Amino acid sequence: MQILELYSGIGGMHMAFKESCLPGHVKAAIEINPTANLIYQHNFPHTKLLNLNIEGLSVEFVNNLGVDTILMSPPCQPFTRNGKKADIEDARTDSFQHVLSLLPHLQIEYILIENVKGFEQSEMRNILIKTLSDNKFTYQEFLLSPVQFGIPNSRLRYYCIARRLPYQFCFENDGQLRKTLPEVSKICQSEIVQIQDILDDDLDMTSYYLTDSILRKRLKILDICFRNSRKSCCFTKAYGRFIEGTGSVFTNRLEEEVTPILQKLYSMDCKSETYILLARSLNLRFFTPKEISKLMCFPKTFSFPNDLTQRQKYMVLGNSVNVRVVTELIKLFQA
Repeated sequence: MQILELYSGIGGMHMAFKESCLPGHVKAAIEINPTANLIYQHNFPHTKLLNLNIEGLSVEFVNNLGVDTILMSPPCQPFTRNGKKADIEDARTDSFQHVLSLLPHLQIEYILIENVKGFEQSEMRNILIKTLSDNKFTYQEFLLSPVQFGIPNSRLRYYCIARRLPYQFCFENDGQLRKTLPEVSKICQSEIVQIQDILDDDLDMTSYYLTDSILRKRLKILDICFRNSRKSCCFTKAYGRFIEGTGSVFTNRLEEEVTPILQKLYSMDCKSETYILLARSLNLRFFTPKEISKLMCFPKTFSFPNDLTQRQKYMVLGNSVNVRVVTELIKLFQA
């Protein structure tokens, strides 16, 4: 497989391909975000990384790369539950529509696309499926979350894999949206990895503890993880800046210790000194970028350049993919 990685971000698709152990390599990656490109180049210094606007790509340019596979995660904002859901009226879909307009003239055999839940109900999805069908691709759509693979993180995402006919997938394809992966056994709750297995226990956590302001104003809406937790919420690019709906927080205290304290706090005046002293005793903190990268199944070899801020790290991770899920999907190309 000779791969073109579009919207390459920090290299999640590239890492997934490496983890799949399939033969081939990423011949080129294209991304316009400068921070993401710094991280990508840091982890893949020998890959041809292009800082280009995808809308400027031509048929000749792509064909000259000598690729037969496209892996991509187009902008999700037009389809998110918290966005305006402007769909194809959102200018951020223009580049994806441009890629699809090139497809009839490209020598592409394999395609993998990732996006948010909600994409499957969009007009953009209808355009994608029509383009694939018109250009003689067989395809399969999925809604998958890492918890289905034993990973303690909820990140439900839309995926589509496509393969040019006459080649078929190894599983029966009825054209319906699948919510499980073929031949992957159902994971029971006890098989899901615990949060303690991804913790950065050797790191100084002082800068990650929640501020008094957050404890006073947002304590009731926090999703709290413990060492033995087998779940965490989806982490977004706003993690660390906003609280509601951006991801879970962690305490090293036991759940049976924390629950009665929380119940007491919920009935107290949050402005009192007693309240804040008790709230601080919970030792609530944000997950570190490294911990989030582990929840998103980035390999141990993954690292950030030294000069990035925490905010930059959270933002690029929130825009990335779960490496394990994409790995399993890529394997279906050669099964």
